[in-house]
Amino acid sequence: MTGPSRIPVAFRRLVPEARVPAYASEGDAGADLTAVTEVTLAPGERALVPTGIAVALPPGIVGLVHPRSGLAARHGVTVVNAPGTVDSGYRGEILVNLVNLDPREPFTVSVGDRIAQLVVQEYAHAEFSEADSLPDSVRGDTGHGSTGGFGTTPPPNLEEVTTQ
Repeated sequence: MTGPSRIPVAFRRLVPEARVPAYASEGDAGADLTAVTEVTLAPGERALVPTGIAVALPPGIVGLVHPRSGLAARHGVTVVNAPGTVDSGYRGEILVNLVNLDPREPFTVSVGDRIAQLVVQEYAHAEFSEADSLPDSVRGDTGHGSTGGFGTTPPPNLEEVTTQ
């Protein structure tokens, strides 16, 4: 089994306290992004939190800014536009759009706190072509959540489990 491919990414610290995006463990897909300023989010409030980092992603590579599960699970703080997209042509600071979903408690982000993860990956451009009809598929044109089991019809074999 081989590890992930390595993609060289140049970065620039925009402020001295900016930390290099870093993977907490060897198998992690996302590199932690940290805050360079203190921000207090009231319940329901959102803010663009600066990371002090700008990157130069190679063509064909995108950076996706994902929430950190620990912030969401323990504090109700997540990324509004998740995942945020850092295109290869963008050279500005990576800002993380955080929101505090806790209905009662404010949350303070301190300098150096890990606030999001940057997942770097290859992408493809689609060549869109208009068609009068689309080929059939198993799912067809059923709506949102149609494969998630939230409808009124139980998934196959559920009745067997519940009636035994």
